[in-house]
Amino acid sequence: MNSATVRNLLVRGMLAGLAAGVLALVVAYFLGEPNVDSAIGLEEAHTHTHTHGDAGADAGGGHDEEEVVSRSLQSTAGLATGILVYGVAFGGIAALAFCFALGRIGRFGPRATALLLSGCALLAVYVVPYLKYPVNPPAVGDPDTIGKRTTLYFLMMVLSVLLAIAATLLGKRLAPALGTWYATFAAVAAFAVAVGLAYAFLPVINEVPDDFPATLLWRFRLSALAIQTVLWGGLGLFLGELAERLLNPKAVPSEPGGAVPAAR
Repeated sequence: MNSATVRNLLVRGMLAGLAAGVLALVVAYFLGEPNVDSAIGLEEAHTHTHTHGDAGADAGGGHDEEEVVSRSLQSTAGLATGILVYGVAFGGIAALAFCFALGRIGRFGPRATALLLSGCALLAVYVVPYLKYPVNPPAVGDPDTIGKRTTLYFLMMVLSVLLAIAATLLGKRLAPALGTWYATFAAVAAFAVAVGLAYAFLPVINEVPDDFPATLLWRFRLSALAIQTVLWGGLGLFLGELAERLLNPKAVPSEPGGAVPAAR
């Protein structure tokens, strides 16, 4: 690809990320935010109970802290900004990865390549780290360990991405000897074993309070997975369609009128 094509695909990738971000925003607002509100209500009720329990010891004590950013702003403008910026950024990265992968990972067209890349990215960037260190709603997790938990999550993400790249290279290396089917199977098996070893050796974190509703925790984590699935799935679909239109434009029908001489 020449630089002009790469630049055009980069712009289209960012636009595809923006469109996918809009879809993910709808899912996050209607599916995710109600669970966040429920978790915040439990957290506030727990804090309120402890505050009143210690009121006798702290006569004339302090007052509730004011919110720096209101919850209504967080759940609307803040949510939209975060998801849309995330979508645009990863759309640009996905477009660059698409430029490199097209024609190198098999005889796939632009649409299939984009969908395959988005599926692999969803698996490596989100699902694999998520299964080891799932996201938690408010009121879950010790504030003193947030640094440790964040570090472990990103470590698992980096390992997952590197292992996915290594598995892809392994599959390409084995393909001439084993064939595409068996080489792919061997690469996927190697990836699964390596991820399993990472799961076994990295520390386990379980800070869910005993009194936190299991159904709320499940709904929150399921909604988080749904948001990412819609985002990456939409990115693959939109990027594939835009790339197909750029790289394989449909033939323009010839204009009628005098181009072909009349037969005599």
